[in-house]
Amino acid sequence: MLKQSPDTVRRTTAPTVAIDGEGDAFEIIEGDLSKGILLVCDHATNALPEEYGTLGLPEDQLNRHIAHDIGVADVTRGLASAVGIPAVLSTYSRLLIDPNRGADDPTLVMQISDGSVIPGNVGIGPDEIARRLQRFHEPYHRAIDGMIDAALALGVVPALLSIHSFTPHWKGMPRIWHAGILWDRDDRLARYLIDALRAEGDLVVGDNEPYSGELEGDCMNRHGTGRSLAHALIEIRQDLIGHPEGVSEWIDRLARLVAPISAMADLHVAAL
Repeated sequence: MLKQSPDTVRRTTAPTVAIDGEGDAFEIIEGDLSKGILLVCDHATNALPEEYGTLGLPEDQLNRHIAHDIGVADVTRGLASAVGIPAVLSTYSRLLIDPNRGADDPTLVMQISDGSVIPGNVGIGPDEIARRLQRFHEPYHRAIDGMIDAALALGVVPALLSIHSFTPHWKGMPRIWHAGILWDRDDRLARYLIDALRAEGDLVVGDNEPYSGELEGDCMNRHGTGRSLAHALIEIRQDLIGHPEGVSEWIDRLARLVAPISAMADLHVAAL
């Protein structure tokens, strides 16, 4: 297995929900399901299973944003710990297969990403894609479903928050946002987070920027929209969380804003 970069070292705690026979495609961070908040982290790591080597890439390429979302693993773990809530994190690189894409999405397994050819994915056929879906993609999503089901079994309708990061520049252009909140049809959680982050007074916050939350089959579409749960995806600019001080700052910031979600009744009912 590829050695993981410092912000993707696994520190798995005992799972809140037992999910047997699913391999190692996900990590569960223990937390209090009764608080009604579940964190997910689709692009937590740049690790690859031993059998896939490095997908033909040099290590410097695997440390880029094409392989994982820089900083998000530590932010997710720290936020889960600070608020006492559970989290589900992916354990393999998005280059193996992207958990934040639907099974029929053409970018599910990237052959070229931000100018870099991925040799181990070039010419990939449907049988290998199906194998990766079965071994790595679906177990991760079943883990999320298992956590949601466990919360519902307690009589708690959970709100979902997905943690991502984005590059400071894209195609030579600087990105002005410190963070962005992505959403699709249900803006209950997104609107609260946008307003709360903007009220901090020192942030430029995107509303469906730098990306749109309207992506059919992605993680929030599948588990949020698909199950009528309040949900949002936060994108944090990578230069802000690419070092320990920035990670700590964003854990503290998000903990202040996320903790009150437990008491927001309108976020804990299924959307009509």
